[in-house]
Amino acid sequence: MNDTPAAVQPKTQDELFQFLDGLGIPHTTKRHAPVFTVAESVALRDEIPGGHTKNLFVKDKKDNYFLLTVEEHATVDLKTVHTVIGAASKVSFGRPEKLMEYLGVIPGAVTAFGVFNDTGRNVKIIIDADLMRDEIINCHPLTNDATTSIASRDLLRFIEATGHEPLVLKVTA
Repeated sequence: MNDTPAAVQPKTQDELFQFLDGLGIPHTTKRHAPVFTVAESVALRDEIPGGHTKNLFVKDKKDNYFLLTVEEHATVDLKTVHTVIGAASKVSFGRPEKLMEYLGVIPGAVTAFGVFNDTGRNVKIIIDADLMRDEIINCHPLTNDATTSIASRDLLRFIEATGHEPLVLKVTA
């Protein structure tokens, strides 16, 4: 008999939307062809107003994991960001296996909404202060074939409702 625990099934878009609805958080979603990079998603800007995100899933040498959600064109200095986010060392990108295990998403679909899957609270989420200037923030709803728009203050409410503390810090250059 195998004693390895079965992998937890990531939550679906419908479960995410039900959770948002249950919190009374308005949201709209636009379906589109899958996009894997910021460059691929730029064509959608005219159709979807608001701040668009880039998400970096990183870890330090002590295997502390962080999700950095920043404006899509912002620059994050991976050599120094550890001093801002409270990491134990310089950070590097987390492995795809950990991304799926903790946030329930694949590379190219990383999103602030991923903390919905992080029931063990293994990932610290940091929202860049510059991104919070936008009234509306756009994130993938756990897959990269849609974009969900949500008020910035409601994104923070959502994160708190998942049991995470959203840290709003200046992490971009």
